Amino acid sequence: MADAELVIGLVSVSDRASGGVYQDAGLPALAKWLASAITTPFRIVERLIPDERGQIEQVLIDLVDFELCHLVLTTGGTGPARRDVTPEATLAIGTKEMPGFGEQMRQVSLHFVPTAILSRQTAVIRETPTHAALVMNLPGQPKAIKETLEGLKDADGKQIVGGVFAAVPYCVDLIGGPYIETNAAVCKAFRPKSALRPTTQTT
Repeated sequence: MADAELVIGLVSVSDRASGGVYQDAGLPALAKWLASAITTPFRIVERLIPDERGQIEQVLIDLVDFELCHLVLTTGGTGPARRDVTPEATLAIGTKEMPGFGEQMRQVSLHFVPTAILSRQTAVIRETPTHAALVMNLPGQPKAIKETLEGLKDADGKQIVGGVFAAVPYCVDLIGGPYIETNAAVCKAFRPKSALRPTTQTT
């Protein structure tokens, strides 16, 4: 699968946006950031759904098992409110939990707002006999999506806190997905030297 087409699923979880009360901002923000950060050709599959656990679970399963996404990013539904059930749905469909992604997202967000400790983002690997994908929960606000993916830099561009996406390409490598290259000016992917390809970006 290392040279297969990279397929990324994007899921926005929002009762009001899915009901047409207002326009969804999560999907466009995710697509825009990915276009700036990933240099490998990729295809996006989008879903806009309400905060219903059963529906979230089914969409995540469909994106991995039938759309064959290698990476699925969700936005919304990760707070403490009664209707926020995205993490529960994500954990239910996963075969391996990857809690480090959520831990790092909260570390990034705490540099901006103290309420970051209320977010419950997590990530899992979903495996089938022939396919695997990384499924990761992101915040609901476009600004927070960018911050958690990209990390925090000082005025000179030096990384203060690492964003979570730096670890995504190597994670996808390890589960048998395509080799993902990134724009280092936005987010430099980290891989051990033994996992680097000769053509990978080094700047």
